[in-house]
Amino acid sequence: MRVSSFSLALSISLNQVALASLAAKRAKGPWLALDTDFPDPSFIKGEDGTWYAFGTNSNGKRVQVATSPDFVSWTLLDKEALPTFAEWETDVYHWAPDVIQRDDGRYVLYYSGDSKQSRLCIGSAVSAGIDPSGPYVPNPQPLSCRKDQGGSIDPSGFLDTDGSRYVVFKVDGNSIGHGGDCNNGVAPLQPTPIMLQKVAADGFTPVGEAVQILDRDDSDGPLVEAPNLILHDGTYFLFYSTHCFTDREYDIRYATASSVTGPYTKTGVQLVKTGDYNLTSPGGGTVCPCGDRMLFHGFCGGKRCTYAADILISGTSVNFV
Repeated sequence: MRVSSFSLALSISLNQVALASLAAKRAKGPWLALDTDFPDPSFIKGEDGTWYAFGTNSNGKRVQVATSPDFVSWTLLDKEALPTFAEWETDVYHWAPDVIQRDDGRYVLYYSGDSKQSRLCIGSAVSAGIDPSGPYVPNPQPLSCRKDQGGSIDPSGFLDTDGSRYVVFKVDGNSIGHGGDCNNGVAPLQPTPIMLQKVAADGFTPVGEAVQILDRDDSDGPLVEAPNLILHDGTYFLFYSTHCFTDREYDIRYATASSVTGPYTKTGVQLVKTGDYNLTSPGGGTVCPCGDRMLFHGFCGGKRCTYAADILISGTSVNFV
């Protein structure tokens, strides 16, 4: 069949548009959400539809808060989410905050606090009202310390389908390591297990003993950390980071399980790593319970900026959109 020059030109033009569109979609990936020091971001969607993100102490705040109407553009608030701190802690560190909403409408803030006993512990605080941005009032006792094992850090809340509440966290074993990368690069290496602690309906009272659901191996370097747990289509996804946060090998990976208590199987997949999308040391990822979006941090100059991404979970595979 003879093709007119017009038809041929039109076909080429349409193909170019299609290829350009496909390339744009492939090139989208993560985008810069907060061009400021906002490490270890977590987030929650408020009842008004606004997204709220929380970050490690910086910019003059113990717990930073940012908001977004659409998860695309974000604004750092000039607001202190944690105006006071508990008797058990100092005002030196407030790391890796995470927020969940309770059945009564109030919110619970988890964070890593600097214990006066020289180890990091997990603190909790309850919102004074029903504003996700706070202020939060700290509870008098930490949720977990494990001082003999190096401390407890990186808490993240999880609500299961049966209404059970949990907090996943890291035992900070590398803090009592023997030096080297993140103080745990010299043998014998200390374990840095990820723990699962069931809590009561108040969101902070432990129920039973915590159980270990993951730990480092040689492929993870000195540690695993920054756990975040979601349930998607019957599969539990445990997102976590490996290696030291100052290392170019820092990344985000995930493990899967059919039960909340495991066993969790590491997929070995680096969801994002240095060099991807021109990122450096991406880590500290938090995924929405809905399973379709993520926040994480990466170095941008001398600070750790927050990046956002749309993700797609298919079966037991996770990919950026």
